[in-house]
Amino acid sequence: MTAAAVVAAVGSALPASVVSNEDLTARLDTTDEWIRSRTGITRRHVAGAEQSTADLAVRAAAQALTGGESEHVDALVLATTTPDRCCPATAPAVATRLGLVGIPAFDLAAGCTGFLYALATGAGLIAAGTARTVLVIGADRLASLPHPDDRTTVPLFGDGAGAMLLRHGTADEPGALGPVLLGSDGTGADLISADHAGALHMDGADVFRHAVDRMAAASRQAAAAVGWNLGDVDRLVPHQANHRITSFVARRLGVPEDRQLSNVAEVGNTGAASIPLLLDRARADGRLEAGHRTLLTAFGAGLTWGALTLTWPDLTRTRLEGAPA
Repeated sequence: MTAAAVVAAVGSALPASVVSNEDLTARLDTTDEWIRSRTGITRRHVAGAEQSTADLAVRAAAQALTGGESEHVDALVLATTTPDRCCPATAPAVATRLGLVGIPAFDLAAGCTGFLYALATGAGLIAAGTARTVLVIGADRLASLPHPDDRTTVPLFGDGAGAMLLRHGTADEPGALGPVLLGSDGTGADLISADHAGALHMDGADVFRHAVDRMAAASRQAAAAVGWNLGDVDRLVPHQANHRITSFVARRLGVPEDRQLSNVAEVGNTGAASIPLLLDRARADGRLEAGHRTLLTAFGAGLTWGALTLTWPDLTRTRLEGAPA
């Protein structure tokens, strides 16, 4: 049977501080109704100045390791738009704090599609025989990027991290990743951008159009690659940009509302953390169950986009010997 990367565990982390729409309306020229109607967001978690991207990544990864099946991690890939420093990369520090000294660890930047790019990279390491287990993390502190007085972008973003442990397995196993369909288009680089000072620019109308078109097309390709009809999809897991984008994508694909997973109302747009954070929360609250045919899709700065399929596995959380608490 063909070798494949298989999901062994997931984990997530959110900052303790919660910023509600009402908190924002106290200082911005906006209203709760305006934010909700355009984004679907009611609150977001925001890291304090003392909480780094690495801090969030370590918490999410430690949780995934606690639920994993292997006592060894061979490589770590961190998808992030907000590394703690331009140089060095954040991933080696995360690996060291997890007790994984000596393994290859590196950052990957692909905007909000970063986690899918990182999954493809992890699956490639496993397919090449370089690793048998890969820890893939998406972590971002996007709430720090918009200008604090920008009422159109400040309400969109939150901070968080999500992690997934991949292991070597076979393509017929539950949890095996299907082909990862990825794409990019640098002609749209200015539609979502942040300069070296961190100021965020976003062209909302064009981003909306590209996001819906690219996510829907990639989703169709990913489903076709494994012989699924879109009607076979039990759970659609789109990047949580805002509820209008995800609703339009689902409508374009013909996926009914009761098969869509979402947590954008509670966390906002958490960038590369969005999909793994949603997967972990949905697993925990029962919305995502073993056997669900699951379609992941994302779109982000670059422009970048991607999609992949898997049948969700039965993740029994067992403490790993020596795993960080």
